[in-house]
Amino acid sequence: MLTPEQRLDHLHTSLRARLDIPARTWLTTALTEAAQGAEPAPAGGAPPAWEMRFASAGRCCTRGEPPHEPDPEAAEAARVLMLCTARADAPTVTRLAAHGTAAERRAALLALPYLELGPAATPLVEDALRTNDTWLVAAAVGPYAARHLDAHAWRHAVLKCLFTGVPLSAVAEFAPRARGDAELARMLRDYARERTAAGRDLPDDLHRALALTEPTPAHPTPVGPSPTHHNPTGPQTPTGPQTPTGPQTPTDP
Repeated sequence: MLTPEQRLDHLHTSLRARLDIPARTWLTTALTEAAQGAEPAPAGGAPPAWEMRFASAGRCCTRGEPPHEPDPEAAEAARVLMLCTARADAPTVTRLAAHGTAAERRAALLALPYLELGPAATPLVEDALRTNDTWLVAAAVGPYAARHLDAHAWRHAVLKCLFTGVPLSAVAEFAPRARGDAELARMLRDYARERTAAGRDLPDDLHRALALTEPTPAHPTPVGPSPTHHNPTGPQTPTGPQTPTGPQTPTDP
């Protein structure tokens, strides 16, 4: 399994490979500015230059193949790399997401697992889960949510995925957290009844989720006589002394 640093290195390498030459130059400058922005800024100063590039990534990240059009996936990767290179804190990430486009919000969500923010960015995740934008919901239920959402919020995130059609495969650590969760099972059954009553089909993922939430059955007790059987109906009849069979022949070492 790759470390977070190795995943970011791989992201950087693959991103440069898909950009055209001007976009690669832009990326180098953006990451250099982001590294400089990681240093403490003077109080009341202007926002660091990399934040302007965070907003312009959608225009500047163009494909290497003709006709060299803007590449939304490349712009997303560039934004994640900028946030991580700048070691953005929770207020910075939240501000950029709040004032940015949906694409910028999604990049901020995808960067959260790589930033050492603790639970400080959970409001950003919860805000995304209040939308019906499947793009944002899928990004919100990643590894950061698995680590920092409490049980109640995480269960509602699972329901949000089912409601909006986001595959449960997008939910990080879904199986370990869902396994044997009786409260999640109750919520899922209620959701299934509501959809059935409304004449709607049940999502395939719902059956998988219900199967995971079923309690683990206890190990069955072995059936059969015990190794030593005692007859309580009367005295045992002595069978007499055991006849020795002779000395045992030692086996060769």
